[in-house]
Amino acid sequence: MVSDNSYVECLVSSKASPLMIVLKGITLTLTVLFFFSTFFLGTNIFGLIFAIASGAAYYFVSLNASIEFEYQYCDREITIDKVMNKSRRKNVAKYDVGKIEAMAPSRSFHLDEFKNRTYKNLDFSAREKNPQPDPTYTFYYDGKEKIVFEPSKEFVEAVKSVAPRKVFMD
Repeated sequence: MVSDNSYVECLVSSKASPLMIVLKGITLTLTVLFFFSTFFLGTNIFGLIFAIASGAAYYFVSLNASIEFEYQYCDREITIDKVMNKSRRKNVAKYDVGKIEAMAPSRSFHLDEFKNRTYKNLDFSAREKNPQPDPTYTFYYDGKEKIVFEPSKEFVEAVKSVAPRKVFMD
């Protein structure tokens, strides 16, 4: 059994969306084209400005193309951080385990009673289509949010130890 003040963390790499991959290629191509056009077409200040602007766009798109989610459980609290490009970290959410209505595998029958309600949907998973078996868990929080994420077995067991009637492992 895991104690109340346990600490568990889990890191999941999110698959880049096709849109981000295309945007990354387009912005890189535009950066190179604008940069070389300044030299081949003469010193054109507008070409240099566009090269710098498209280079900045490439930087921000590449940050969002490589995303990992880190889940932490500590002292009855779930914290979710977004790690962008393995260099920048942003805290995206904190959840008190006491306010969780139900947590179970995403395709579990335990979540059926929540299907017809309206919730704000948040997806902190790897976003892979149709993996077998489905590694995602869903929890409903405080009557407002539906959170999808991919915790490890140890993570789920730690949360279950403090909320055994709300967490299901099917």
